[in-house]
Amino acid sequence: MSAKPTLRSFLAVAAIIAASGASAAPSVVIDVASGQVLEQEQATQSWYPASLTKLMTVYVALDAVRAGRIQYDTPMIVSPRALSMAPSKMGFPVGSEVTLRNALVMLMVKSANDIAVTIAEGVSGSVEAFADEMNRASAKLGMRESYWANPNGLPDDRQVTSARDLALLGRALLTEFPESAGFFNIGAMQLGRQIHPTHNGLLGRYPGADGMKTGFTCPAGYNLVASATHGGQKLIAVVLGAPTAAARTAKAASLLDRAFMTGSPSGSVASLPTFGVGQAPDMRDSVCRHRGKANAEYMAEVEDMNVAIPRENGSTDQVSVKTIAALPRARFEPTPVHLGRAPGYEGPVAGVRDPGTPVGSPSTVTAYAHEPPAAAASPISRPAPDALSMRHSRKAAVKAAHAPTKEKTAKAKKTPPQEAAIEAEVTEKPAAKPAPAKSAQGKPAQGKNVAAKTSAKAPANASAKSPAKAAAKTPGKSVSAKNDKHAIGDHAPLRQDNEQ
Repeated sequence: MSAKPTLRSFLAVAAIIAASGASAAPSVVIDVASGQVLEQEQATQSWYPASLTKLMTVYVALDAVRAGRIQYDTPMIVSPRALSMAPSKMGFPVGSEVTLRNALVMLMVKSANDIAVTIAEGVSGSVEAFADEMNRASAKLGMRESYWANPNGLPDDRQVTSARDLALLGRALLTEFPESAGFFNIGAMQLGRQIHPTHNGLLGRYPGADGMKTGFTCPAGYNLVASATHGGQKLIAVVLGAPTAAARTAKAASLLDRAFMTGSPSGSVASLPTFGVGQAPDMRDSVCRHRGKANAEYMAEVEDMNVAIPRENGSTDQVSVKTIAALPRARFEPTPVHLGRAPGYEGPVAGVRDPGTPVGSPSTVTAYAHEPPAAAASPISRPAPDALSMRHSRKAAVKAAHAPTKEKTAKAKKTPPQEAAIEAEVTEKPAAKPAPAKSAQGKPAQGKNVAAKTSAKAPANASAKSPAKAAAKTPGKSVSAKNDKHAIGDHAPLRQDNEQ
């Protein structure tokens, strides 16, 4: 599939954006069982996926497990190229090993860009070979508006998708790999002493919300693929280009609630008309420069519906979807992850190698830190100009903070924050007394709310529990205080990354 958009598709996108203004953000809601569209707006318009790319990365990885090319317990080596990725990242030192199972949990919860590269190299031998697999799988699923150049969603003008394609992908993940659904509804993960909560604002707030993934960059805006289940019916909602994380959550809640109550099938999601791969609009002005105005316009178009939120005493509160993101979130029991191999593992180790060769094959490829000359035009292996290394020591951070004023001013002029590929994340503060988790039917859950729990059976080469829970119960090499520091980054409180 060609990565170059056609003139026809470019003009079509330009006309849509000019005519619709704030309403240009695409969305779609589908029924998972039937694949029918219940509601859609510009669902085939090209858009930058940001970290929703990682759903495609998971699909290719799970497909490789299904084909027997790699196992959940296969250790994968962190390369210099992986470590060079811009945040959000884990920051594991070069040469570290992480199992595919643990890597998938980190990918879905922390949205770690370095781990996405580690998975790509572990599964396919290189990022480029993995991107080829992403495009082949995308074509097989009928994703006609998508082209993939990297496994993490860091800005690349070639990498585009659509709300329709992402709905197809989400449905394929849930229907083809039901035993792996636990990867998409993990409320929090724990590495050493650090706990990372999910970025999905619907989990623990919207009754019945049970998974998928968020994404954010300035060009893409705030994106979300969300699944929810009520009365035995499972829906997937896709929201692209929201101006804030709270607006994204409100829009998704509104779409889901309306679809559950009054949604009627209007045809297969696969049959929606399309222009194919096209040029995506750049949302930088409305998302990272004039967010206040854009957010007001966006929220004015979100239908002001009330959602029934069950309480512990059996009663319900009627809460506006526009304020659902401000609700206290249920306390999730974190899923532990770790560095190192699974105990007793004696199989091959996956890493950079010649494309097409099996895991563990001798490699003639160097695990480089920079782009090869042939791909120099793409930014996928270069960190953003102002991205801070997760391995910087606190001494370096303190030294930078006390640098001469002229030097800091010059640096600020050189790299404006609004133009950076990574943006400061506004993390939702957990409530002091979180509300208990609710079931899909709106009833309070019994005991602790284990976000990674799933009733599906595990793959043949995994334990009888979900992959996420299996990772939680796999005692591995403990992370030292030093590695824990690398994993989170010395500037973790700043939360500078491309994921929200």
